[in-house]
Amino acid sequence: MLPAILDLASLRSAYAAGLSPLELVEEIIARCSASDDPAIFITTTPEEELRAAARELVARAPEPNSLPLWGIPFAVKDNIDVTGLPTTAACPAFAYHPQADAATVARLRAAGALVIGKTNLDQFATGLNGTRSPHGAPRSVFDRNYVSGGSSSGSAVAVAAGLASFSLGTDTAGSGRVPAAFNNLVGIKPTPGLVPNVGVVPACRSVDVVTVFAATVGDGLAIRRIMEGYDARDPFSRQATPASLPATRPRIGVLDGAEREFYGNRQVEALYDAAIERARSLGAVIVPFDYAPFRQAAELLYNGPWVAERLAAVKEFLATNGGDFDPTVRAIIEGAKAYDAVDAFEGRYRLEALRQKTKAEWEKVDFLMLPTSPTTYSVEEMQADPIVKNSHFGRYTNFANLLDCAAIAIPAGFDADRHLPAGVMLVGPAFTDDALAPFADALHRAAEAGMGKDRHMALPEESRVSPPADDFVPIVVVGAHLTDMPLNHELTRPGGYRLRTGRTDGSYRLFALSGTIPPKPGLVRDPAFAGEGVEIEVWALPPAAFARFVQNIPAPLGVGKITLDDASCITGFLCEAHAVKDSREITEFGGWRNYVRSISPAA
Repeated sequence: MLPAILDLASLRSAYAAGLSPLELVEEIIARCSASDDPAIFITTTPEEELRAAARELVARAPEPNSLPLWGIPFAVKDNIDVTGLPTTAACPAFAYHPQADAATVARLRAAGALVIGKTNLDQFATGLNGTRSPHGAPRSVFDRNYVSGGSSSGSAVAVAAGLASFSLGTDTAGSGRVPAAFNNLVGIKPTPGLVPNVGVVPACRSVDVVTVFAATVGDGLAIRRIMEGYDARDPFSRQATPASLPATRPRIGVLDGAEREFYGNRQVEALYDAAIERARSLGAVIVPFDYAPFRQAAELLYNGPWVAERLAAVKEFLATNGGDFDPTVRAIIEGAKAYDAVDAFEGRYRLEALRQKTKAEWEKVDFLMLPTSPTTYSVEEMQADPIVKNSHFGRYTNFANLLDCAAIAIPAGFDADRHLPAGVMLVGPAFTDDALAPFADALHRAAEAGMGKDRHMALPEESRVSPPADDFVPIVVVGAHLTDMPLNHELTRPGGYRLRTGRTDGSYRLFALSGTIPPKPGLVRDPAFAGEGVEIEVWALPPAAFARFVQNIPAPLGVGKITLDDASCITGFLCEAHAVKDSREITEFGGWRNYVRSISPAA
């Protein structure tokens, strides 16, 4: 029997014990049918198509858990494209049928995950409360009178209710974090640009981020790593250089004095203080900091020219279909007409000035710990005062994307009066996404708040996130172990993580080896060759995992030192020269990924 919350460890264990993806699909169908919240989904994958997807997965990868997300069910916010299902952004008149999956969805499906449906949201991802949809308001899984948070409302509720293992949201102002807090989940908000936005209906295109709702930090981290990676089709996509944080005794910035604002909710304030004490007990050095410049930057998102980006995203549709908008959403977007190009530049100058002020605070701390939301409201309260009450939810979230931050929202416990959950979030500088995870996971476990609607479910040991050890061993991969490729799980499952992408120097040639399953390339050094280099990724593995990994490398592959285009030499995959004599040379493609695309049916 499956648990109430479908975390990755529980499902993988069930699959290893004999559960089939088709049986899992039947359970998901039954749970969705029995759900008492009709506003979670806008559309669901037709049952027969979902069953067919399960069968196709087994045909493609018969061995249980042979893909990183083999048979894992997930839901997708309905401003993210999924082929076969319409994208509506919670506006039926806006609906279109995408010809391709969003980049994130494509990567997750390639990893074995199954899309169960498209989830409800605040229309055009404009809101933090979940009530601005013609499809109704999803409710907190703990009290149907209370909002679920938004704009990724249905995505959070689907996971918290046990209908999906994880879900995708988006986050411009906090939409991937506030619903996590209100439903006792983890919300992973990547650094802007780390995860591509190809196939996402924009809200504020320059600061939009695709996010993950998951039961544990470890689950969310694993899913984000599958989704991430530079995509040239997205002009805001970035090549990531992971940043480090202290593994022990981190300096954590916390609110102090007048910047502590909970809008009268003493219960949430008490839970925040309790989280601070848990952080201290885990070895953190607690440092009060000045939140004022962060708050002032946050105010620019809705009370500055960035709101004009929302108009830019839908201006043609608004001109012809103004009556199809939620009234509050329309009022917010039409407010952009008050700004002109001068305001846009002055807003940018203001943001950069505030960024300089925040640097003084970052020098004091390694990362921040803030309330995810300072309070919550009932649906009735929110609808009575939709602008002001919504703004309260974003007090501590709105700055993060404007200031190029990574964030992880985690549960912090339940208030004593209404038994509603609250959360805290760890916020770090750009590309501290991986570095934040170990402490976030430890803090989540220390809260003993369970996962989703199950307050008492213990977090599985399999999902524990350990701090990277100083003695992790770097290894260069060039083929089937690259991100999104069939054997990448051999790196991620034992705790490996990607350090960076790059290229070899020009003396390497790449060949498509014959008869390998799955298909693999062979990298051979030829000192007489002068090329452009071959695409690689550098990963880090724990020493024991590295030893096992190398031991299992099949001939004619092996390991040796590979020289990169920055002149560094790192251990990585090489091929015996004799093995490529009858193999096709594919150096011209620049790397294995481009070659695979060239021979795929869709190419």
